[in-house]
Amino acid sequence: MYITQKKISRRFALRTFGAAVALPLLDAMTPAFAASQARKKVRLVCIEMVHGAAGSSEIGLAKNLWSPAAVGRDFDLSPTSLRSLEPFRDTLTIVSNTDVENAEPFVAREIGGDHHRSSSVFLTQAHPKRTEGADVQAGTSLDQLYAQHIGQQTPIPSLQLCIEPTDGAAGCSNGYSCVYTDCISWASPTQPLPMIRNPRVVFDELFGVFGSGSTPAQRRASRAEDRSILDWVLESAGRLKRDLAPPDRARLDDYFDHIRQVERRIQTVEASGVSREPHQVPTAPAGIPATFTEHVQMMFDLQALAFASDITRVFSFKLGRDNSNRMYPESGIRASFHPASHHGGKEDRILEFAKMNTFHVGMLPYFLEKLKRTPDEDGSSLLDNTVLLYGSPMGDSNEHNHKRVPFFIAGHGGGGLAGGLHHKAAKGTPLANAMLGVLHALGLEDMPSFGDSTGALNLNAIT
Repeated sequence: MYITQKKISRRFALRTFGAAVALPLLDAMTPAFAASQARKKVRLVCIEMVHGAAGSSEIGLAKNLWSPAAVGRDFDLSPTSLRSLEPFRDTLTIVSNTDVENAEPFVAREIGGDHHRSSSVFLTQAHPKRTEGADVQAGTSLDQLYAQHIGQQTPIPSLQLCIEPTDGAAGCSNGYSCVYTDCISWASPTQPLPMIRNPRVVFDELFGVFGSGSTPAQRRASRAEDRSILDWVLESAGRLKRDLAPPDRARLDDYFDHIRQVERRIQTVEASGVSREPHQVPTAPAGIPATFTEHVQMMFDLQALAFASDITRVFSFKLGRDNSNRMYPESGIRASFHPASHHGGKEDRILEFAKMNTFHVGMLPYFLEKLKRTPDEDGSSLLDNTVLLYGSPMGDSNEHNHKRVPFFIAGHGGGGLAGGLHHKAAKGTPLANAMLGVLHALGLEDMPSFGDSTGALNLNAIT
């Protein structure tokens, strides 16, 4: 390691009028914070994909289309929709056979509303109040409990992202407000948090939030001049780099290149919207990438940048929307999502839906590899210090039930999660037990319960 006289705070940012760029972890920052670092900075990503999984059906269970057959460490992912995660199996904690009882109907008038209340239950594990008015109520979500625990340590406590529209155009009926369908993050039982669909808005949140003179109008003006945000800070960056050792200079260059690449891709998407080039979702507004894969990867790139620069440590990410009829051509399946999820219990259609599940999970290695390759404190990687949840509050979508829901975790959570394990819970175990275990691994050890939990699941125990 090169030792220089330059010591930089972990919060250091290159600032100029209307913009600022926070820096990634550099060797030069280590002397400034290592001695006072009591606990690793653990990041959290909570990802929901709606409509359950083919593996939650009776045929899917028999064929291990979601969870592997073996429990413990010697599991085989090849029959499952998780097979693309094999390179990251040492970071995986798979939890199977859990239920989300609070997404079920409690009284007769709630029957038929499973799609409309499910998303609000996923991270809250609370039964939502049936209402179409402003008096919505669910629970405080897992991501927000963690954000409230550590969010004051970062410029942005949390961000909520989505892929599908949240304008209430679909999926709101049966006496439930569209808020329940649209949101997975709740700051309190009565405060759902809006989701951001447009990558440009996320980019501006991350790199416009620091500048005291930064306003939406100023950012629009700078884009009109076709200038990168980095153009505004290159002079400051040049001065800083002269004081850094060669490894830090290279790391800073790579980081800036990544920001520029993401920004250029956003600009290309915005330009293609103006030119009306072909789009998978023709009704999508300008600025929304043309394909699901491109959209998800761009959102993952932005999350990786935010984690690398410690702008925020908490994201929730909603990949789909209940009752969506979106098609996923990249999956090789021609059917639209909602009809495909209603497979009628027929094996050929269950296998087809499983391919769609496999495609959705297959988005994650792109992000996990980025986290793995990005250095963090003490020689670890961002993946070492991240907890990524992926799951659904629905089980067998054909039955609209919430039994044996799909759920897994990736990342070691700063040492809180051993990984490389498949837990098969006892029949009737609430998913909330696993989520309470996650909260404990994140440092909220004193939290006695979450949702309808009956006790914290030990995520490091070999069962």
